[in-house]
Amino acid sequence: MPFKIIRSDITNIPCDAIVNAANSSLLGGGGVDGAIHRAAGKGLLLECMKLHGCKTGQAKITGGYDLPCKYVIHTVGPVWHGGNHGEKELLQSCYRNSLALAKEHQCESVAFPLISSGVYGYPKQQAFDVAVGVIKEFLKDNDMDITLVIFDRRSFEFAKDYSDNIREYIDQNYVDEHIDRTPRFFAKATCARTAVCEERAVSDDIDDFIKNQIDESFTEMLLRKIDEKGMTDVQCYKKANIDRKLFSKIRSDRLYKPKKETAIAFAISLELSLDETKDMLMKAGYALSHSSKFDIIIEYFMMKEIYDIYTINETLFAFDQKLLGA
Repeated sequence: MPFKIIRSDITNIPCDAIVNAANSSLLGGGGVDGAIHRAAGKGLLLECMKLHGCKTGQAKITGGYDLPCKYVIHTVGPVWHGGNHGEKELLQSCYRNSLALAKEHQCESVAFPLISSGVYGYPKQQAFDVAVGVIKEFLKDNDMDITLVIFDRRSFEFAKDYSDNIREYIDQNYVDEHIDRTPRFFAKATCARTAVCEERAVSDDIDDFIKNQIDESFTEMLLRKIDEKGMTDVQCYKKANIDRKLFSKIRSDRLYKPKKETAIAFAISLELSLDETKDMLMKAGYALSHSSKFDIIIEYFMMKEIYDIYTINETLFAFDQKLLGA
């Protein structure tokens, strides 16, 4: 998947490159910087000593040493001084320069921490918005798997204006999943009788009946909607946060059955109405249910006609739900 958000320790992420939120000396420090140096071993420090530091907003690259990655990209984030001293531009530069180095070294996957959001004091929500904005822009013209690694729940502050509205919407619409309490012996007897009845009801022309009743497949509806919306395949799968290889697999298989998160991601990309989305999900064998917080959140954004998948994924992440496009 091109972009995802996870809670983890960045030193454990297997990828081509991880990004280190370093200080200007590049010789290690606290937080993410110290953790990366400890996990990488002495070789990383020795190579960093030859780089003669790094300016704020810039980035330099080294080997990964004992880390599960080929490279470490070191970038120096800005210290927060109230937001009126070029902090945003410098933080954007950190992400852009790091991504440029990753691309230059032909990295197919890169993992970022939330740069400057620790001891440098950059407000976490604003730091998150900068990260997502630069990554989103980069992925419009580039294919790369990018992961934003959040260390723990306290490192992520969900502060969007509509957060309370979503919580209220969930509270109003969430219902406990129905539990079938039919006695087991009765259920078995009922199934046995049903099986006999169904067997007797099968007619010789069942094949013709299926052919007459079978509906448009998920793949067929997806491709039809792409044409109807005047989109290209690339525009559709990038907006859906879907990998090109996965889209090619779906396109080549008329009966492909996607994951529910993938099907919804395409519905978001195509800006389908709630009814159209339910129809697309049904063709993939799924439905939206008010016994699922994930489904209620998706329904909320569609009713509000908010089709930015990064915004939706941020919300899903904050509510500990699966992300779209996975």
